[in-house]
Amino acid sequence: MQKRRLGRSGPMVSSITLGTMTFGEQNTEAEGHAQMDRAFDAGVDILDAAELYPIPPKPQTTGRTEEIVGSWMKARGNRDRVTVATKVVGRTVMDWFRDDGSPGRLIRSQIVEAVEKSLRRLQTDVIDLYQVHWPDREVPGFGSNPTRWARVEPASDETAIEESAAVFADLVREGKIRWLGLSNESAWGTMRWIAAAEKGIGPRPIAIQNAYSLLNRTYEVALAEVGEREGVGLLAYSPLAQGYLTGKYAGGALPEGSRKRLFDRLQRYEKPGTAAAVDAYVGLARDFGVDPATFAVAFTLNQSCCTSSIIGATTPAQLETCLAAARLEWTAAMQQAVDAVHQRVGNPAP
Repeated sequence: MQKRRLGRSGPMVSSITLGTMTFGEQNTEAEGHAQMDRAFDAGVDILDAAELYPIPPKPQTTGRTEEIVGSWMKARGNRDRVTVATKVVGRTVMDWFRDDGSPGRLIRSQIVEAVEKSLRRLQTDVIDLYQVHWPDREVPGFGSNPTRWARVEPASDETAIEESAAVFADLVREGKIRWLGLSNESAWGTMRWIAAAEKGIGPRPIAIQNAYSLLNRTYEVALAEVGEREGVGLLAYSPLAQGYLTGKYAGGALPEGSRKRLFDRLQRYEKPGTAAAVDAYVGLARDFGVDPATFAVAFTLNQSCCTSSIIGATTPAQLETCLAAARLEWTAAMQQAVDAVHQRVGNPAP
């Protein structure tokens, strides 16, 4: 497994990150432990979680994912060999994260409460990478990188980036987090966090976790240059477009146990034009004699803008298929082929 520097000054991490958002919902604690065992045997050394997880978010399960990650590290005694990443929620109407029932905001009291709770659940003294799951400000759409702009009115109680950044600076000084990361952020937002750091207000973000896949290459439009020039590494999430790029939903199929069948939360990847794009990429993978899931993950691993790709699985077989991407030789012919399809279909699922 290849190791890469995360950002300008972050840790060396594996080119594949294990996502854990199914732990505590679709996967039991034992199954989560087994996945982490296998991933780390394969060379993965970074885990991604969130206070929000597991998905779908609900009061009854919030925090279970971090608890499972924490119990695994304690049982294996390997905390010093794991890069632990987790997240604090941004602006949200969900009101079950905070003890006083407040809806989520990136204000000091909420960030501090979130960090303390994550530390307890993870059974650790420090979080390696602490990420802002999504912005506090109102944005045109989740992910902050639309292909068409739609103006939104700022919230009357919007928390300034500089205000949040100052809290993270204190948490770094206190030794509770090592590095700051962003998620679902835009080029503008990323530069504002960087500008705040350059003014001495907060820590400089070393990573950004955004959606990045064959169906959504919007990261390349503006953020890739920001990442390269400013030293912010991409942790690519949803490289399989929530399972669509495996081909399992082709023709309207609804496999037993699939996220679409269980939760019907995949609308981001069901927009006009996505079905034809999925068929094109799945067909391309098969033309090259590669499993479509392995092919899709390998695409992200082999783009210069991506530091590490976050894989997620609910079964051992799915995990093996994703891990195989690290061993696939990505050729110039493969790159030319996917670029040709992208030229034709664009980014149907931003």
